[in-house]
Amino acid sequence: MSSDKDLQSIEQARELAERAFEAQKPLATFSQEKIDEIVGAMARVAQQEAYRLGEMAHLETGYGSAADKAAKNRFSADQVYNFIRPMRTVGVIRQSDSIIEVASPRGVVCAVIPSTNPTSTAIFKILIAIKACDAVVLSPHPSATNCISETARVMREAGEAAGLPAGAIGCMSLATIEGTQELMKHKRTALILATGGIGLVRAAYSSGKPAFGVGPGNVPAMIERSANVTKAVRDILTGKCFDNGTICSSEQAVVVERTIDPEVRRRFAAEGGYFLDQERQEALTRVVATATNTLNSKIVGKAAKVIAEMAGFSVPEGTRAMLCELSGVGRDFPLSMEKLSPILAYYVVESLDEGSERCAQILRYGGMGHTASIHTQSRDAAREYGIRMPVSRVVVNSPSTHGAIGFTTDLEPSMTLGCGSWGGNVTSDNISPRHLLDVKRIAFETKPINQLAAADRPAVRAASGGAIVDRASIAALVDRFLAERHVHQPSQQGPASASAPASEPRTETLSQVPPPATVPIQPQTASSSSNGAVNGRAYDFVCEEDVKRAIAAREKIYINQKTIITPAARELGDEREVFARS
Repeated sequence: MSSDKDLQSIEQARELAERAFEAQKPLATFSQEKIDEIVGAMARVAQQEAYRLGEMAHLETGYGSAADKAAKNRFSADQVYNFIRPMRTVGVIRQSDSIIEVASPRGVVCAVIPSTNPTSTAIFKILIAIKACDAVVLSPHPSATNCISETARVMREAGEAAGLPAGAIGCMSLATIEGTQELMKHKRTALILATGGIGLVRAAYSSGKPAFGVGPGNVPAMIERSANVTKAVRDILTGKCFDNGTICSSEQAVVVERTIDPEVRRRFAAEGGYFLDQERQEALTRVVATATNTLNSKIVGKAAKVIAEMAGFSVPEGTRAMLCELSGVGRDFPLSMEKLSPILAYYVVESLDEGSERCAQILRYGGMGHTASIHTQSRDAAREYGIRMPVSRVVVNSPSTHGAIGFTTDLEPSMTLGCGSWGGNVTSDNISPRHLLDVKRIAFETKPINQLAAADRPAVRAASGGAIVDRASIAALVDRFLAERHVHQPSQQGPASASAPASEPRTETLSQVPPPATVPIQPQTASSSSNGAVNGRAYDFVCEEDVKRAIAAREKIYINQKTIITPAARELGDEREVFARS
């Protein structure tokens, strides 16, 4: 049965990829105004349907809350849209006097959609793909197929009503691992946008296609001693509890300097944080981590009260998040991993230096390259901490959940956050339509390497400051010099041929010889000896052609210390032992 589903999924992937490929051809010819009209229509309908789609996502997956998922949908349909709306993605997008940049769409985008943020990610990827004049085919997580398909449907209908070619937005209704892999590797797929587990991201990078993958985000939140503790605690709980912690940029651990630890604990208790004792921590660990030390998917996106009941204990009414004090990071401390739920690890350190190292350890255990946060009133402390973190974004004095995606910071609004080389990703950027374009650059010369041709050069003034001497004057001087000495061109028979008697010199002016040909100079008297050597006076001038003719005729070229020999003639003549001293 599963093999039948796999075959159907593979066939569907092929069909959607081909349709998208055909639809992208006319899409690539649209003007910027037409593309913007289509994208605007899709954004409006996504905003109108935000709550309904969020509710569908919550009911289908069981993750988070309908209200928070609706808020994420509005973020994609409103804040992301307003950011990309003025962006130029068609034709000439930027230019200066020296460079013209021209946008070219990639083609068909394979967009893999996760179950944790299904509808908001679908809205986001559809908008940025069409804005870049790309077609897009969605591969939904199997546990969120219905809400993702519905999101694609309402946006596709709005887009097509505004002129989007049919087939430019596709969505697999039967997405298996095999079907998704077929879509990734399909010959029509130009680019992959992969949001999901580490296995899926690795599959995207191993597909042989360009891919933007997103790794896990085991985000540490440092509270430095100068922080506004009340705001810091509220921000951390806001980020951690939003949609029950399903966004990868949500806080996973709190690292506190000892001098403010008592105040921080009191503030967490007042804001709905509940510290577990050792016994409850052990019970919680058994529910959160599997036997292979991976995250139990059954607790993802569930409320703190629900997870506590799964672990066999209760928490006070109004508990928003559970905090577990740990002494280390790694496999021996399962609660130090990314938990995607309202559970926070809690560490106490002596200094910013020790805290920075602890946060780096947390990131190395599963969040390399993603996000870290710090709460401090010292800009120097924020800078020092940020420099040391192996992440692509460091959020300061804000919920990391909202700050990393650009909701509360000036980072580019995005639902796909690159993790850079730290996380094995191709980029550390917040993904936008710019990443779905190829940009060709028309570059004009600004630093010339070649000089003007000799005929185009201006006349040269004599070094002494005298009159200007042009090419014709130089040619006349050389002609006169050669004529006075009865110099003639070598004969075709070689540099000392008897068929060119010295009594009949053949003189050519420099102006008659096409530049840059050399005018070889024969000796003033010459006769052939029995062995073919030239007797008489030495050559005044020897070029490479003279040497080649002498070699062909098996003759010698007589020279003396006044003979002018071109470098090429010297090299060839010495090699073949053509030269003889007069």
